[in-house]
Amino acid sequence: MGILLVYDVTDESSFNNIRNWIRNIEQHASDNVNKILVGNKADMDESKRAVPTSKGQALADEYGIKFFETSAKTNLNVEEVFFSIARDIKQRLAESDSKGAEPQTIKINQPDQGAAGGQAAPKTACCGS
Repeated sequence: MGILLVYDVTDESSFNNIRNWIRNIEQHASDNVNKILVGNKADMDESKRAVPTSKGQALADEYGIKFFETSAKTNLNVEEVFFSIARDIKQRLAESDSKGAEPQTIKINQPDQGAAGGQAAPKTACCGS
């Protein structure tokens, strides 16, 4: 129901793989699957950073998905990412439920309008008695 696309901000090749992963998602996952782009290792020294925040945000904007930078080491934004995708999934499911067809109901003790030219079927006792 949700996919986190995680790359390492100190490894440009992991960032470059995101487009391939998104293509795979488009080919094999549900059309409406929630996605979030996550740049991990945001705690690393700027001198080790290979992917600037702006580049990650630009890619997320291109695909219309949310973007976070996290640090699994320091727990920066980790909870926020999981809560965000959970909220998005919950919202999507609630919206799809409200757009669905009229709820299926069974009407008890209602005459069948299609039987006998619109006349009510004769009432019988339960279990053939």
